[in-house]
Amino acid sequence: MTKLEKPSPIKDKPLRNPGQSLDEQRDDLLYNKVLAPSLYALFLVLLAGLEWVRYYFPQTPSPILFTIIALCGIGYAVFRIKHAWPAVHTLRQGRDGEKAVGQFLERLRERGYQVFHDVVGAGFNVDHVLIGPAGLFTIETKTYSKPLGADVKVGFDGERILVDGFEPDRDPVVQAKAQTAWLRELLAESTGRKFPARPVILFPGWFVEQSKGSLREMWVLNPKALPDFLANEPEVLAAEDVKLASFHLSRFIRTGERRT
Repeated sequence: MTKLEKPSPIKDKPLRNPGQSLDEQRDDLLYNKVLAPSLYALFLVLLAGLEWVRYYFPQTPSPILFTIIALCGIGYAVFRIKHAWPAVHTLRQGRDGEKAVGQFLERLRERGYQVFHDVVGAGFNVDHVLIGPAGLFTIETKTYSKPLGADVKVGFDGERILVDGFEPDRDPVVQAKAQTAWLRELLAESTGRKFPARPVILFPGWFVEQSKGSLREMWVLNPKALPDFLANEPEVLAAEDVKLASFHLSRFIRTGERRT
């Protein structure tokens, strides 16, 4: 290190933000499927324009050929953008949902909960993690569009989730349970303790209907209902346990950030 170089006062990278993985996926999609073909088409249009300029000079121009090439480039760009845009919209909607839920969860710090966002595992991410008096909770946020003016709901019978009467493409129940099992094992390996953990699936903006007994192993809720559910749970973790689990999870997150 030279004399002109000064080390950063920040030793560890900050924790991840809500929806950060979706932001990264969306940015990658916009660049590869939208921006790149658009620039390619623009380049060909400019090339054709140059040929038209040459047409007025004593040179042998080929405007028709380059115009055809430019039109092909425009068609290619339109094709790529048209097919990529729904995915971009879905990622943006999911990101906005995670950010909204993340901001809502931040209020729970007043109740003794530690909140972590976008915890990245091997090939997957957990949208949010709560660690507090009622235990550990992995939170999966599902932001689905709702038909305008329709009386729709999310139904949960303890095993299966139906959104407006249809099963989602990816089973949220399996996904949420796998995330909770991963977090439980991660902290067990790090601390040597088995912390009580429960999966939670939140549907922002949806009315969620539960069948009797469906909330024993998993909560499927509108985000506004979560604080009351937590308040009704018995205290299973002391403040020292909350600090221990939070410390080890934050260390795992920061270690992963250093590798990227």
